[in-house]
Amino acid sequence: MTAQSADAVAPPIITEHGYVFDADAGGDDGPWVQFNARGLTDLPAPVLPEGFRFVSGGDISATEAVQAHRAAWPSSPLTEAAFDRVRRTWPYRADLHTLIAAPDGTLVASTIIWMDEVTRTAEFEPVGTHREFRRRGLGTALQLHGMHLARAAGATRMLAACRGAPAHSAARNMYYGVGFRALTRDLPHIKVAVG
Repeated sequence: MTAQSADAVAPPIITEHGYVFDADAGGDDGPWVQFNARGLTDLPAPVLPEGFRFVSGGDISATEAVQAHRAAWPSSPLTEAAFDRVRRTWPYRADLHTLIAAPDGTLVASTIIWMDEVTRTAEFEPVGTHREFRRRGLGTALQLHGMHLARAAGATRMLAACRGAPAHSAARNMYYGVGFRALTRDLPHIKVAVG
């Protein structure tokens, strides 16, 4: 069972029912998730390397979207059929699905921004860069561009989830680099069966 660190009510109730913190899953090398937030004020302008450009999800095919995603996560099982389902899922918006194209047209970074117009909150999910194009500032530029798009669409706050354990800090540090800060984290609990 998983509780959130920002939840003052659930953890004591979980403990009362015999659950204990799972030190393996919730420890410094565990797979737990951290949720991050950032207001959409004071946004720097994104800077792309020469020849790179932003592309909208409405300008690419499902095949290209899947290729961009799998270039960042080679083991991802995402297929064109699955991506077509993503496109039909509320609140997917092609104008908030943004990518970066290299000078030769290769899609080298991508993110989908999910917008909740009622709460005026948007979320990055996922953010990824092609393995051969990392460490060039593309993730930073993609996030900044995405936050400008989200703000123009009416969002006042941005969310992003990532692995939070110190042993897996790359994604968390990428988000911190553009102003995100921790909001809450998973607190995995286990209960040992007796008998």
